Amino acid sequence: MDDDSPSARWEQRTEIPLFLASLIFLGAYAARVLAVSMPDAWKDLCLFTMLALWVLFAIDYVVRWRLSGQRFPRFARTHFLHTVVVILPLLRPLRIVPLYDVIQRRQGQPRLSLHARVIAYASLATMLLGFAGALAVYQAERGAPGATMRTFGDALWWTAATLTTVGYGDITPVTTRGRTIATGMMAGGLALLGAVTGSFSSWLLEIFSRESDTKPPES
Repeated sequence: MDDDSPSARWEQRTEIPLFLASLIFLGAYAARVLAVSMPDAWKDLCLFTMLALWVLFAIDYVVRWRLSGQRFPRFARTHFLHTVVVILPLLRPLRIVPLYDVIQRRQGQPRLSLHARVIAYASLATMLLGFAGALAVYQAERGAPGATMRTFGDALWWTAATLTTVGYGDITPVTTRGRTIATGMMAGGLALLGAVTGSFSSWLLEIFSRESDTKPPES
């Protein structure tokens, strides 16, 4: 039976618009980081857009808390991802699971199997995490003394090596902020890639097991 609580109704109405807002936030941040020669007026517009969207995310967080009827410490613990994305709005696009749940309620039963949904979510979340992380690290490392990350291409290369746990070591963060971001990306990348490989392995085992069950016995 569907949840018809005020909190569930609020989530169903706002999840898609807020996800689109998070993509706009990410685009505005990317423009400020990458478009170095952009006029100051456009940079100010991007900054205003980011601040306005952050306020929107904060309002959504407060509304969800009030609708939950919980004390704030308990709400912050039980809604950990909500709390993180308010503090770090660049990670807001990672809220793909609630978005999918809202779309599923509107369209009926899911068309993808559980394994396929986990693989698709984790893969997309890994790409979004990598792009956001590359932007943040590049902004922290650009122009720093002794930095080996000189272009955004270097940042993307470093991100790919970090998320896949290869770690060539040819490009490494040298600033405290860059290393802090790198630590978070290592933890997030291991979790997401582990979900992909684990779900894919489970899916293969299920396929092979199903084929073995349907195979006629040997005479």
